[in-house]
Order: sequence, then C-alpha cells, then structure tokens
Amino acid sequence: MVTTAPSRDWQVRGLCRGNQAHLFFPPSTIERKDERERREAKARSICAVCPVRRECTEYAMQIREPYGIWGGYTEVERRQLLAQGITTL
Repeated sequence: MVTTAPSRDWQVRGLCRGNQAHLFFPPSTIERKDERERREAKARSICAVCPVRRECTEYAMQIREPYGIWGGYTEVERRQLLAQGITTL
C-alpha cells in the first residue's frame, strides 16, 4: 500500500512565515528557560490568531513532527496528546 504525504498547501497562509519563523523553533545555541518561555509565548500568541491553526496542528500530529511549536503546541504537548490517543483537534 502506498501512502501519500499530507498536503502542506495551507502553510502559505500561516502567520508564522517570514520574519517570525525563528520564534517557533529553538535556536542552535543554548537557550535559558526564561528565554524559551518568552519565545514560546510570542509564538503561541501568533498561533492563537492564525487562520490555519487547526491544519497546522493536525499536520504536525499526523507526521509526528519532533521539533518546534505547531498550531500553538510544543513538541512535548503534542507527544502528550498522542500518548493519550488524541490525533486530531
């Protein structure tokens, strides 16, 4: 059986595109806890008003995205949802 990758057409409408993208993924250097919390809070505030938040979250859950904030959820939060059997929101 051949499976197809989920569509990413919605990504062009995401508010995270462009200059804000750095907020959604940890830097390649060490990040203090307070810096991470501030960065994640800014990212979540963008996700909260994003027109493709649901598509983003469901995509990240479907492909088991291991990094970054997608749809307002961190990688830890997404893993917790998946562990509870929640695959769509």
